[in-house]
Amino acid sequence: MDLCHVPATREKGWYLPLMAPNVKGPNYAWLDPSRLYCHPQGLQDCLNDLLQPFQGDPIDMVSGIDAMGFILGAAAAATLQKGFLAIRKAGHLCVQTLAQPYTDYSGREKVMEVRTDAITPGLRILLVDQWVETGGTMRAAIQLVERLGGVVAAYCVPTGIAAICIEDSEGGRWLQEHYKCSHCVPHRLQPHFDRHQ
Repeated sequence: MDLCHVPATREKGWYLPLMAPNVKGPNYAWLDPSRLYCHPQGLQDCLNDLLQPFQGDPIDMVSGIDAMGFILGAAAAATLQKGFLAIRKAGHLCVQTLAQPYTDYSGREKVMEVRTDAITPGLRILLVDQWVETGGTMRAAIQLVERLGGVVAAYCVPTGIAAICIEDSEGGRWLQEHYKCSHCVPHRLQPHFDRHQ
């Protein structure tokens, strides 16, 4: 799809074909959304689709997960006129932090961390990442926020989780059962994304 083309009718997810497929093999994610971010209308419509379920919800801050979640998270924060907090891979922050080990989508053991002075008890946080495959990274981010007293959405508490895609994996289903979630993949296309097609 042309980076200047905007379809006459823009249904939810029309911008998904802008994502570039993996040509480098199994050590890489199967899609790269960074081309979607180059399309001004595609990025705006993606953000609108992600944020629509949270309209009117009392969100205090947006938090993005290292690294590609920084792009969508910061854009969402600007749209909502809220502050933005980066949840980082361990070893990058020069301030006091809280750390959380996790296993990512590729099965690698990692650690992420967040500064301890940005989240106060009861702060309502919208967590944003580019993609949720197995849910391990997002669950670690939730644990960091909740250990500091912040609130990520349970269904009785309006704020939550947003990603371009939340796959129908065990971890993805767990997140959707326990938290208010939003993603951009239309229901009819979900099986293709789950099978990485």
